[in-house]
Amino acid sequence: MTEKFDAIVVGAGPAGSAAAYVMAKAGLSVLQLERGEYPGSKNVQGAILYSDALERIIPEFRDEAPLERNIIEQRVWMLTDKSHVGFDFRSEEFNNDKPDRYSIIRAQFDRWFCNKVKQAGAMVICETLVKALIENEHGRVIGVTTDRDDGDVFADIVILADGVNSNLARVSGYRNELENKNTALVVKEMHFLRSDIIQNRFNINEKEGVAIEVVGTLTRGKIGMGFIYTNLEFISIGIGCMVGDFQKGGLTPYGLLDELKEHPSVKPLLISSEMKEYSAHLIPEGGYNAIPKIYGDGWMVVGDSAGLVNSIHREGSNMAMTSGQFAAETVIALKKEFKSFSEHNLARYKIALDNSYVIKDLKKYKRMPNFLHKNRHFFTLYPELISEAIATILRVDGIDKKSKGKQIIRSFRKGRGLFGLIADSIKFVRAIR
Repeated sequence: MTEKFDAIVVGAGPAGSAAAYVMAKAGLSVLQLERGEYPGSKNVQGAILYSDALERIIPEFRDEAPLERNIIEQRVWMLTDKSHVGFDFRSEEFNNDKPDRYSIIRAQFDRWFCNKVKQAGAMVICETLVKALIENEHGRVIGVTTDRDDGDVFADIVILADGVNSNLARVSGYRNELENKNTALVVKEMHFLRSDIIQNRFNINEKEGVAIEVVGTLTRGKIGMGFIYTNLEFISIGIGCMVGDFQKGGLTPYGLLDELKEHPSVKPLLISSEMKEYSAHLIPEGGYNAIPKIYGDGWMVVGDSAGLVNSIHREGSNMAMTSGQFAAETVIALKKEFKSFSEHNLARYKIALDNSYVIKDLKKYKRMPNFLHKNRHFFTLYPELISEAIATILRVDGIDKKSKGKQIIRSFRKGRGLFGLIADSIKFVRAIR
């Protein structure tokens, strides 16, 4: 396989396929390499697809892609052991001709997206492990070494989309080992349930869906959250916490997931369902301050490999595809201008990201990871105080509301103290500014 291409893309997730598709559509010779048996074979779980990023790349995707349900309702639950306080947003604006988000099955979606890459003219080869990057005498990347016979392949540019671990970038010295404090371990289950039961249970119509994000005492003081997504005939449920927290012992990911499934607010949603799939994967959640170097002489990094995940808003697929698109557009522009893929010229990729919502959003929340690490009572104390306060004000027991208000204030001051409450408020505002 000693061939020469305009570009090699390593990985067939949303970021890699976005990059490969855009370049192939522009007429470049593109090779996409995937170590799985087929694109998406390593991703059995359900996920949320944000449509805007994909629509900018494939405007007609809604007519072809394997979409599950259009998410018309977003719920956020703050759990204690026996209760939840919720915020729901449901709008017909999310149910128009071009919905904003969908639930998907990654194995199906990734396979479809990669087929689009093939149709655009790229060569896609699966079951191929990229072992190393090839550099010339000047240190510029000029290709990759694979585990196939005669497996050296050459290209003008190599785009790394090999996932959160990004072994290639790490082995090549372009990034450090993942820090456990910045990496979440997420476990998921897919529970089969008839479509009509899902619709009745979640108060939705055919093809409509609900996404529920869950925070609170369910993580036992660990930094993390849970989620529930509706698919056509599956409910995806999962929970994730920082790897560093799990390493401290005491609790396991599957143990937390079992507790979540037994919660009185969650258990009724899963009645009569049959668990079909279980998976675990890592997510980079270090935010802006944990983004590694994303370009150099002859190479760029996109998607999870570049740490482009907004953990506050649970956005990842959109940032992955946008970064893949920007990387591809950088390659196309440099080709047209007959310019080299030097580090200096590839800086255009970072400029494009910096000027987009991707880096602007990550930069906005750059203080949040450190804030959460230092203020774990937001996962333990405050859910209990808020739940107790709402129960107090809603309970009709002959006590006047003014007295109840004073009781709530006393419970907050007792639980955190006046200065603690003020300090927490200031720190939280600073973290999200």
